[in-house]
Amino acid sequence: MSDLDARLLKAHAIEDNSALIGLYTEAGEQAPEEIARGFYLTHAFIYALEAGDARASALHASLKAMGRV
Repeated sequence: MSDLDARLLKAHAIEDNSALIGLYTEAGEQAPEEIARGFYLTHAFIYALEAGDARASALHASLKAMGRV
């Protein structure tokens, strides 16, 4: 298991939504394929929306540029 996977699992376990936004964004940035990028960035976007986090607008712009919003 990669370090990123372990950090994602830990953040889920302790329900650290702020960390999940950053970790899913990181996973999206590292993903080798566009489908995976979209998957991870969508998760980050949803967590950001639920939290009212300022990162939501940048995530939305990324997803829109990918044609996913």
